[in-house]
Amino acid sequence: MLAVAVEEARTGYREGGVPVGAALFGPDGRLLGRGRNRRVQDGDPSLHAETDAFRAAGRRAAYHGTTLVTTLSPCWYCAGLVRQFGIPRLVVGEARTFPGQHDWLAEHGVEVTVLDDPTCQLLMTEFIRTRPELWQEDIGGEPRGGR
Repeated sequence: MLAVAVEEARTGYREGGVPVGAALFGPDGRLLGRGRNRRVQDGDPSLHAETDAFRAAGRRAAYHGTTLVTTLSPCWYCAGLVRQFGIPRLVVGEARTFPGQHDWLAEHGVEVTVLDDPTCQLLMTEFIRTRPELWQEDIGGEPRGGR
């Protein structure tokens, strides 16, 4: 399942965006939707990988038994999506470069697995090294360079 999210992250990076990918899977393991952070590509600050995958999955009556897989621990915005719609399981590729809110989700009943995947970590460390200004924008940090 992580391979789908990693493929999305790589695609986003090639497009000039933030290399975070996600995928939503049904209770039977079937892929429902996949997505990537497209804030840069689409000029939409709300288009995080998790929301892109969620939107691609389309409307559902319920999310019982689903699993959201993401290459990076989710921010507050995406953690809120998981809670709002009752997605019961979250698989996180890595949480070293950005600790995110996976602990908060676990405290609120979401089954969380952090894989500490070296591929996901390498994607993010390389991105942060080469595009620190875009990374700061993405996480809502202070821009570098004295603006």
